[in-house]
Amino acid sequence: MKDITILPSSSYGYGFIPPKHIPPGEDEYWQRNKQADRPADSWRKLMSQEIETLVKNDNFCSNWDHFLVSDPFDPSLIRNSNFYGLIRIGELRDVLLQHHDFRIPTGIRNSTVISCDIGNDAAIQDCSYISHYIIGDRAILSRIDELQTTNHAKFGNGVISDGEEEEVRIWIDVMNEAGGRSILPFRDMIPADAYLWAAYRDDAGLLKRLKEITQDEYGGDRGAYGVIGAGSVIKSCKIIKDIAVGRAAYIKGANKLKNLSILSSEDEPSQIGEGVELVNGIVGYGCHIFYGAKGVRFVIGRNCNLKYGARLIHSVLGDNSTISCCEILNNLIFPVHEQHHNNSFLIAALIGGMSNMAAGATIGSNHNSRANDGEIRAGRGFWPGLSVTLKHSSRFASFVLIAKGNYPYELNITLPFSLVNNNVKKDRLEVMPAYFWMYNLYALERNSWKAFNRDKRKVKVQRITMDYLAPDTAEEIMSALEQMESWIRDADLSLPDTKSADSISADTNSADEEDPEYAYTPKSDEEIKAPGLERHNRGAVLLKPRKAYLAYREMLCFYAMKTIIAWFENQQKPVYRDFLTHAEGPGRVKEWVNLGGQIVPAFRIDALREEIRKGKLRDWKSIHRVYDEFAENYPLDAVRHAWAILNYLRPVSSIEIFREELGAVVEIQRKVTSHVYKSRAKDFHDPFRGITYRNKEEMDGVAGTPENNFFVKLTQEHLVNFEAAVHALSAKLE
Repeated sequence: MKDITILPSSSYGYGFIPPKHIPPGEDEYWQRNKQADRPADSWRKLMSQEIETLVKNDNFCSNWDHFLVSDPFDPSLIRNSNFYGLIRIGELRDVLLQHHDFRIPTGIRNSTVISCDIGNDAAIQDCSYISHYIIGDRAILSRIDELQTTNHAKFGNGVISDGEEEEVRIWIDVMNEAGGRSILPFRDMIPADAYLWAAYRDDAGLLKRLKEITQDEYGGDRGAYGVIGAGSVIKSCKIIKDIAVGRAAYIKGANKLKNLSILSSEDEPSQIGEGVELVNGIVGYGCHIFYGAKGVRFVIGRNCNLKYGARLIHSVLGDNSTISCCEILNNLIFPVHEQHHNNSFLIAALIGGMSNMAAGATIGSNHNSRANDGEIRAGRGFWPGLSVTLKHSSRFASFVLIAKGNYPYELNITLPFSLVNNNVKKDRLEVMPAYFWMYNLYALERNSWKAFNRDKRKVKVQRITMDYLAPDTAEEIMSALEQMESWIRDADLSLPDTKSADSISADTNSADEEDPEYAYTPKSDEEIKAPGLERHNRGAVLLKPRKAYLAYREMLCFYAMKTIIAWFENQQKPVYRDFLTHAEGPGRVKEWVNLGGQIVPAFRIDALREEIRKGKLRDWKSIHRVYDEFAENYPLDAVRHAWAILNYLRPVSSIEIFREELGAVVEIQRKVTSHVYKSRAKDFHDPFRGITYRNKEEMDGVAGTPENNFFVKLTQEHLVNFEAAVHALSAKLE
């Protein structure tokens, strides 16, 4: 019985903040009064006839002098309820509130309320314990077992309150199970913040300042009240403790919600549904969390879905992501991640976003060492296929597709847009560089389109790069070309002739015998050794390296010209000489960082870290403004990089040569559009695809046709617009 304390009944509803934590000249309501959005003179004491009506309606109050109301006030709407401490109630009229098909009268019925502010025309019904909350206008609370706030509530922020020991601080162990990259969550955190904190662990001054900034901004004084925002609905829930809920949120049937900030607005309402249990975290604006999902020590970005029993633990999940049924532990995941299957696991990883994990994938749950301090790092577009098993520690370039299989050794796949296969029969690792560009442009182009299309954020705190070709992937291609040149020479082969290359049309016949989706049996002169891609001496090979080499160069040309064209489209007048004054910068920037989905030159992040260390940036809003500056500088940074890449491929010494490149990029775009159709049409030409249908007409009625595919049509429309824009630019260019 030592956990049970006996207190005088007169203290019920009072003494919320221990006296030693109340500033001089203040009382226990000083934090509450700061949070209240109405002046103190908007409340009045009850009149004698109002008290009489309340008592007749089976209400009890420990001190009616501490029961304050606003006008108009209808006391008949409060029935069979108990009140303790300072109670302040806004306007109360005899009306109904309706949310979807649920209707409830305003007022308070069958509830116990302890030291709360209640907004205008709120409805509270069958809530057995509501303690120390500020409840917004027209909020609905129905059938809640426990809704309370403690005097040391942090609302999901990784801070400590006055008088608390450091041991109670809540950390999130992202990227590493052993905790070597721990970060502190806070209500305004975005993946860029988490990356800045977790990645640069050698920068002790930065880490120290980030902790101080977070504590100063979100921690300190005791006594803040929990908040239920205006127009929010909470019904049929069990335990809710130390949470702050934004406006227009909808929470129903949750089992346990503790130490949370649930960000919500009328434009981006958040919803939490049946069986959900969330502890120690931040839920972003416009999120939907349903059907038994669990979260412990987490930050969820804007417009995310967590459902069907998904488990999110010690992780940060970027905007526009969907997690269902699976387990995610110790991860930092950038925006637009999809993971839908019950038997998939993602553990101790940094995922660059625009990613998708198939059923049975176990990423990082296995170790080849005796410690749990390994990590997985994957660039944008990471796509492990069915039943893929990977070991710590491994690293993957952007847009890597991993074929089904158990990969017994650590991997270092430095070649972007590649297909990786563990060939069990030949006992070797096989990598096909530029696979997506040569064989599956439908998936590649659609990935970027989906990323744009799924961005439903009303407020875009961070500008996310969603093009698969950007400075980061272009630099990965440049590094891959350098590696491949070395491996090709080691194989006593000559580099392919880049002047006569037609790489995108290589091996594009539907389901031919060399298509990697059907076989891994290239000719002997189409594979070379590729050491260093796997932590084993069994040997790794590149498939079709010469064709991939040409494909990479074509991708670079496509990236460079599209980036330059986008620059011209934002200028009032396309003047070539003016363009050169901007594009011919100090030289090619080779190091780019995926900063939470935003692509930034590394030197800018180094400068940011220096400003934080020196105390020039004193809060997270200031740091976020620097991210905005990065985004404003990105078009110039990108066009300078693109111009350097274009001149690497072919020196552009005159406007005439540049016009030739404009013609060349139109031709590449035509090939891309054609390839999108061909790579989709392969599925329909496969004879096994039709074996479940009585005839082709039935198949067309169920599966459609490649000609009528929505995305195929979309790319064809894009081609028409692109051609027109490039021809117009070429004609106007001075």
